[in-house]
Amino acid sequence: MNDTICALATAPGGALGIIRISGAQSFEILSRVFSKDISNAQPNTIHYGHIKNGSEILDECMVSIFRAPHSYTGEDSAEISCHGSRYILNKVLELLVQHGCRMAGPGEYTQRAYLNGKMDLSQAEAVADLIASTNRASHQLAMSQLRGGISSELARLREQLLKLTSLLELELDFSDHEDLEFADRSELLSLAQQIDTHITHLAQSFKTGQALKEGIPVAIVGAPNVGKSTLLNALLNEERAIVSDIQGTTRDTIEDTIQLGGITFRFIDTAGIRHTDDQIEQMGIERSVSAAQRARIIIMMAEPGVPYPDIDVRDDQTVIRIENKTDAFQAKFGIGIDELKQQLVAAIPHASDSDVIISNARHYEILTRAQEHLSQVIKGLNAQISGDLLSEDLRLVLSELGEITGQGQITPTEVLNNIFQHFCVGK
Repeated sequence: MNDTICALATAPGGALGIIRISGAQSFEILSRVFSKDISNAQPNTIHYGHIKNGSEILDECMVSIFRAPHSYTGEDSAEISCHGSRYILNKVLELLVQHGCRMAGPGEYTQRAYLNGKMDLSQAEAVADLIASTNRASHQLAMSQLRGGISSELARLREQLLKLTSLLELELDFSDHEDLEFADRSELLSLAQQIDTHITHLAQSFKTGQALKEGIPVAIVGAPNVGKSTLLNALLNEERAIVSDIQGTTRDTIEDTIQLGGITFRFIDTAGIRHTDDQIEQMGIERSVSAAQRARIIIMMAEPGVPYPDIDVRDDQTVIRIENKTDAFQAKFGIGIDELKQQLVAAIPHASDSDVIISNARHYEILTRAQEHLSQVIKGLNAQISGDLLSEDLRLVLSELGEITGQGQITPTEVLNNIFQHFCVGK
């Protein structure tokens, strides 16, 4: 944290390249390689000049000034906008290092922003998700988290938990005063159950969040020759799967993605489900059943005179049944495809701006652990156990939830390193 760091913040090879500098010596070091002394430059200003190595001019550029604490990292920072030549960018970085900078590690700018209180841990993770977002849905999830949606939700939970903890602590501190009235155990139990419902709702949103982030898995299943591969080609608008009148042509799953309504759908064309003595085809059928079990949406295909496949369906799966080769639906000619796409989009819950959806596996694991501790509190309240034991479990719940934002008890260094090592350099 005492070093001044530098890194390329844009992909090399473009028309322009931006180099970031952050740390206490940012302006001093930059003044050594810039044609103007910007050590006393006003914050939030942009300066035109040249990057020079002694008397040699490397490039003309613009330098943006950000003074602490009003910068991304909360430190004195600057951004150099150069031409995008790899040679120029590498030479500028070499110069900065020669004059006292250190090359930044992956995610170090965002890590400094977290450590300097510019954002909490969940918001820092949202930066990585925002960079990696590939569709409108994943972008909205990341933006909601970056704006503090999860942080606000956890703050409300924390307030409820602290109220419950305070009532228990009060009971412990003044238990020998018979003339004082405390909240009865039924009130404490009701509050604990409300908190449990809240945490459960957040944890259950993870399946939706993960699917929106990585793509909704959709399995296309049915007997051989009902038109599964034709449907996949029609949805993708390309000849992705082999179409043949010969049964058993598709012997393995075929996957591809499209975006509908800002959501990525991962379609899986599967082998036709039927009884067969062909070992290779049977392996394909087993993979079909496995794909259907993993899918969020199952498109079951049949045709007149051919039954729908008999497979187990979970309560959390959506099933769309299609009878192909009819007046209402013919995959070969694209009839009914637009209506099917509308059904697919409608099958996915659309969160409003006020909804909080968990999409981070670390957050889900923490919420699950917090739930386990809270269940002990609820059991203890029902069993009328001592308040000091209940308080300990409540402290564990608070500690777990604090790990999501990094604002609970001391966050282990391993957690921070694990989060920020997945960032790109320059961010």
